[in-house]
Amino acid sequence: MDMLGGLFGRKAPKSGHPLLDALLPTLVQGGTIGGLGGLLGKFTGAGLGNKANSWVGTGDNEPLEPDEVEQALGSDQVEEIARQAGVSRSEAKSGLAAIIPGLVDSMSPGGNLPTGNLVKSLKGLDVDSILER
Repeated sequence: MDMLGGLFGRKAPKSGHPLLDALLPTLVQGGTIGGLGGLLGKFTGAGLGNKANSWVGTGDNEPLEPDEVEQALGSDQVEEIARQAGVSRSEAKSGLAAIIPGLVDSMSPGGNLPTGNLVKSLKGLDVDSILER
């Protein structure tokens, strides 16, 4: 599924998950979070480095709490994602807490962060598997 095509000038179907559709543009080049490394840096800077490292590693993913999302991303970023997704701030925090560990895990196979163009890493992303993790 090429859910990112629309972000780069091509019409493409969205993922079908409003929060994921609102989060992904913040991760690509020029996005407000600054890529996967930027996302992990925000969690590390908020004292949640062990959790973030578990999502990249090959073991089990440590769960993320809704308030930890806001602690790491900041209330303005959470509010903007909520607005774009058409959900409340509370729903955004809960939904992102469920999505982020699986997203990072899916994008770091074998415990390795993607290098180069993040968009290429996102192509073919299995949204259902992220939401089930």
